[in-house]
Amino acid sequence: MASTQEQIEQLQRFIDESSNIVFFGGAGVSTESGIPDFRSVDGLYHQKWDYPPETILSATFFHEKTAEFYRFYREKLIIKGVKPNTAHKKLAELEEKGKLKAVVTQNIDGLHQMAGSKCVYELHGSTLRNYCTNCHEAYDIDFIAKSAENADGIPHCKKCNAIVKPDVVLYEEGLDNEVVDGAIKAISNADMLIIGGTSLTVYPAAGLVTYYKGNKLVVINRDANANDVYANLVIHDSIGKVLGQIKA
Repeated sequence: MASTQEQIEQLQRFIDESSNIVFFGGAGVSTESGIPDFRSVDGLYHQKWDYPPETILSATFFHEKTAEFYRFYREKLIIKGVKPNTAHKKLAELEEKGKLKAVVTQNIDGLHQMAGSKCVYELHGSTLRNYCTNCHEAYDIDFIAKSAENADGIPHCKKCNAIVKPDVVLYEEGLDNEVVDGAIKAISNADMLIIGGTSLTVYPAAGLVTYYKGNKLVVINRDANANDVYANLVIHDSIGKVLGQIKA
């Protein structure tokens, strides 16, 4: 079995040989910036609330118990002061050098863009964008955070007083077709696909990686998962630690 250093050297060779790299990432990319993972042992799904997090983060719950939705949302999904980590920065550097063509992410924190990445397909939306459900007026994340001071704890549009909703894909909602199409096209055209910080258990997002038909499929994840057998290279380590050793 190859050592971690040998695996990283192989990763470097793959990157050097490639000119159309796509990165597909999940929660493990952001945990190194201090954002909790939903599904890990210490993640949000293992903490006790009045309702399961899957229920709270559903479209039905948002419409029927909006105040409770926002109580959970503000406490658990609005994380202040977080910054891009080594992985985010290295991916942005690879894009700047013309090697990496797109980032496809399941994360909703906007850290890839903060690091400098330009072509980012956010499959599950972003907490940084929020819109009035009636007139579609846009609001930032601070507006949602400050809604805790409202009498009902719900953010209301300043123009029409309708409820403001995060631009985040909730359970029971479909992914944005334009984003999905862009991600599929990027993955289909890639000569190298790096999958990092995800166990590929969330569908339909995880299914997008099947559009890759090349022979440089790399998986970088702390834990082993069933998809490792399909990869040309598997590295079980921190995504930031691994990418931090790569030269763009």
